[in-house]
Amino acid sequence: MWRTTYRNLLAHKLRLALSGLAIVLGVAFVAGTLIFTDTLSKTFNDLFRSTAADVNVTRAAAFDQGLTGTGTGGTATYVPAELVEEIAAVDGVAAVEGNVQAEGVYILDRDGEVLDTGGAPGLGISWDTEESLSPTTLVDGRAATAPDEIMIDTNSAEETGFAVGDTVTVLTPGPRIEAELVGTFRFGDEGGLAGASLTAFDAATAQELLTAPGQFTGIGVAAEDGVGDDELAERVAAVVGSDYDVKTATEQADSLASDFSEALQFINVFLLVFAGVALFVGTFIILNTFSMLVAQRTQELALLRALGASRSQVTRSVLAEALVLGVIGSTIGIAAGYGVAAGLRALFGSFGLTLDGSLVFAGDTVLWCYVVGVLVTLVAAYVPARRAARTPPIAAMRDDVAQVHRGLRRRTVIGIVLVAAGVAALISGTLADDGGTGASFVGLGALALILGTTALSPVLARPFLRLVGALLPRLWGTTGRLAQENAIRNPRRTAATASALMIGLALVSAFSVIGASTNKSIDALIAGSIRAEFVVSSAVGAPFSPDVADEIAAVDDVDTVMPMRWGGAQLDGETAFLTAVDPAGLDRSIELTWVSGSADDLGDGLVVDEPTADSRGWAVGDTVEMLSIDGRERELVVGGIYETNQVMGSTVISLDTLAGAGGVALDRFLYVDLAEGASPADVRPGLEDVLAAYPVVDLKDQSEFQDEQKGQVDQLLLLINAMLVLSVVIAALGIVNTLAMSVIERTREIGLLRAVGLGRGQLRRMIRLEAVVISLYGAVLGIVLGTLFGVALSRALADQGISELAVPVPRMLVFLLVAAVIGVLAAVGPARRAARLQVLDAIARA
Repeated sequence: MWRTTYRNLLAHKLRLALSGLAIVLGVAFVAGTLIFTDTLSKTFNDLFRSTAADVNVTRAAAFDQGLTGTGTGGTATYVPAELVEEIAAVDGVAAVEGNVQAEGVYILDRDGEVLDTGGAPGLGISWDTEESLSPTTLVDGRAATAPDEIMIDTNSAEETGFAVGDTVTVLTPGPRIEAELVGTFRFGDEGGLAGASLTAFDAATAQELLTAPGQFTGIGVAAEDGVGDDELAERVAAVVGSDYDVKTATEQADSLASDFSEALQFINVFLLVFAGVALFVGTFIILNTFSMLVAQRTQELALLRALGASRSQVTRSVLAEALVLGVIGSTIGIAAGYGVAAGLRALFGSFGLTLDGSLVFAGDTVLWCYVVGVLVTLVAAYVPARRAARTPPIAAMRDDVAQVHRGLRRRTVIGIVLVAAGVAALISGTLADDGGTGASFVGLGALALILGTTALSPVLARPFLRLVGALLPRLWGTTGRLAQENAIRNPRRTAATASALMIGLALVSAFSVIGASTNKSIDALIAGSIRAEFVVSSAVGAPFSPDVADEIAAVDDVDTVMPMRWGGAQLDGETAFLTAVDPAGLDRSIELTWVSGSADDLGDGLVVDEPTADSRGWAVGDTVEMLSIDGRERELVVGGIYETNQVMGSTVISLDTLAGAGGVALDRFLYVDLAEGASPADVRPGLEDVLAAYPVVDLKDQSEFQDEQKGQVDQLLLLINAMLVLSVVIAALGIVNTLAMSVIERTREIGLLRAVGLGRGQLRRMIRLEAVVISLYGAVLGIVLGTLFGVALSRALADQGISELAVPVPRMLVFLLVAAVIGVLAAVGPARRAARLQVLDAIARA
């Protein structure tokens, strides 16, 4: 039997290669995802290890905020400089030094443009004079020692072309400064900063610009020879007390790595979902391929049974072919995954996530890829293998090799149950109060609907192909009729082929609906929420200096400038993301629909949106306990409750309240209101003159702000669709495979058609039309399902900001056209092969 298996593999190598390609693509994406995320983890783990001294002292956080820092969360904690002297007196301390690190420091290149980090932060630090504590190494020049001197990392120096002695302009959270570049340095062993830029000042200047005089963000401590890190950490902790967090280098690196690993899970799952889709689609192709191979080898398998082969031997023979296919496909897929990982690194690098060093190729990656690839192939081949084992020996005596299929009753019942369950889940998702719960229901419903529709697909194929296929005879006569009948002849095969395309287009259509709805919601949100004539912000969401607001406020015909900042704190024991604004400009700049109360007392209180008030049980007049990250407590009174507004977020406090909670004075947005009667066109040049000195931010009117926000949605949608294209490519391979095998199966029929006068051109047209109608069937199912998924998910996320519903009908029509083109292209090879068949040879073949 093993010799027979080997012979069958060689005999069908071309057909199996097309199925194997589906495994290659699916496994390649799995491998690429695992390689990329391992590389991502290694990059940041190395970064975390580079920043840690033997012992590190920071202000103890009142609650866990993960990786949230001064730039993301908008809150910071400081350590007083006098603590350095206390730690220096601890027995076993070899060296101690305070350090400063903060976001919002940007280097301008020679053209006055911000050094492009692609979204990675611009960091400012104090230069460590103690080499044993410093994660940096001086490469050229000397250390900065005065306010008009700076140092930059070697990556930034190389990109900008600056050298020691040049004058460099730097934007800081405070003033814009010009300083002499006195030195360049390498961070860590390899200089990797994951895309960020790094500017170093002397300690006093760093405190003045980035924290406050006499305040550090942390203290690094080096141990004397013979003193262990754990022992020294205990001694330091006993001196500084419980107000400070003392960690060894290993503890700090592990803590940061753990937090980062949790954040990384989203990217990992996000990418693996697309790999799963590709493998799921590939399963249909493998199932179809082996089903057709078994059908074509009915006489051969029956002869083996007649010669004494048992059912288990026949089953093992077919599964052995699948095993070889899975191993070879997985091996090639792993190699291709390295290229996928390189592409993902380049893609995320364009967004600012630069990964330094070589890609990480771990043994776990190889193991999982083989497990996934081989398992998917064996599962897909199992049903055809069982069918092969049931081939009766008497079939060896028949000329007819057609496989007799069971009825579709059981499949229909299962499909109806799954579709009903899917529809119920979608409806439950749209009615759920919580967006997360609703999205989960929609996801389960989408899976059930896809499986149910796949089960019902052979039943639905006949009426669809008769209805749509009826146009073929009218347009192409006999050729069209033959194409229609060929597609209808085996609804199982047609359905399996179309299902692969259905899944890909269902997901593409769903995300198209979500994207269109999100963009329409953005238009409605900005038009209905923002009253200000102009918005100032960074395109990558980076924080910027409050000096920008002060200078804009001095421009003629500017009435008010309302800054918006972000922060974090605990409110009644639960961590909350806070939006901070100037109460005086809130009503002028932003339109809020009040359910109760107002923003009149925002200076000493807070206002929240209706869903937050309902979930927390708050009402106007209630007192809320606020706990800042550094442990400060304060009572706030709920002054108002407003309808959901994505511009403001769920919880709003004043700028003074945020500052009292440790908020960093860095703005995220500025809303600029003009004096009554002032023309935006007349005021804009003055605003642009001010912002010319701050290239990190842009000036936008409402229309431009809408376009910027929608551009971010479109960019994400483009990324998602680009990944989903992989499943569409695999589906196209399935159509090619099905048509190629169909040509082989119908060799005698094709010969007879040619003998009675069907021309080669007509034959090619017949196969092309068959491919087109199969593609259209899959496309229609996919678009209908995708539209349902998109609408349901949009409604489930209505409280998350997708308030409007939009179905991009023109884009759906383009998908139909693309499906038809896929059908035409998929039929090229099989059609040419059929046309080249010799008439007499074709008729003579059994």
